[in-house]
Amino acid sequence: MDVRIFNKDTGSFVGMISKADMQFLVDQLEEESESDTDYFVDANSIDALEELGASPALASLLRLAVGPSDGVEIRWEFV
Repeated sequence: MDVRIFNKDTGSFVGMISKADMQFLVDQLEEESESDTDYFVDANSIDALEELGASPALASLLRLAVGPSDGVEIRWEFV
């Protein structure tokens, strides 16, 4: 099962990640509640995720989502 990643503010599709990459995000990032389906990511958080072992594909997709901004909210949905 893959996971679709979207920019929460614009609704634009960013890309797909694997279930393993999604589990890595869940394990590493803080959720506000059990039903939370979004995370704020910025360059610093991506760097930290890489240091913790994020896959190159996940880090690349998150960098694409952030782009030149200071950070973005991403949301996900399972396919």
